[in-house]
Amino acid sequence: MRLVQVAQHADDLDRAAAFYSALLGTPAAAVFDPPGLLFFELDGVRLLFDRGAPSSLLYLHVDDVETAIARLADRAEVVSPPHVIFHHSDDTLGPAGHDEWQAFVKDSEDNTVGLVSFRPSA
Repeated sequence: MRLVQVAQHADDLDRAAAFYSALLGTPAAAVFDPPGLLFFELDGVRLLFDRGAPSSLLYLHVDDVETAIARLADRAEVVSPPHVIFHHSDDTLGPAGHDEWQAFVKDSEDNTVGLVSFRPSA
């Protein structure tokens, strides 16, 4: 079994497309309006923005949380700045010997999004 799709609420598909294109560094894969659907392809998992979907908390892997936040510039409100949340001593939930960095931002549709990156521990 594998995850195929995750849905997130979006009122304005154009605004959401601009925000997530900047964050993900890739254009939208498809837009169907009507009925109000916007898709991004993320390594075999579809990220769907839907006017009728509820909000969910997404955690997206980025190469570096600080760089991702800088790339968003004035597009996002930083809810929680980059910080180490966990040290991985084994490979259970992340690469052993790495710190997990997270930051949280509000997207263009007022959803909270977690940004996650891993760095070798100092």
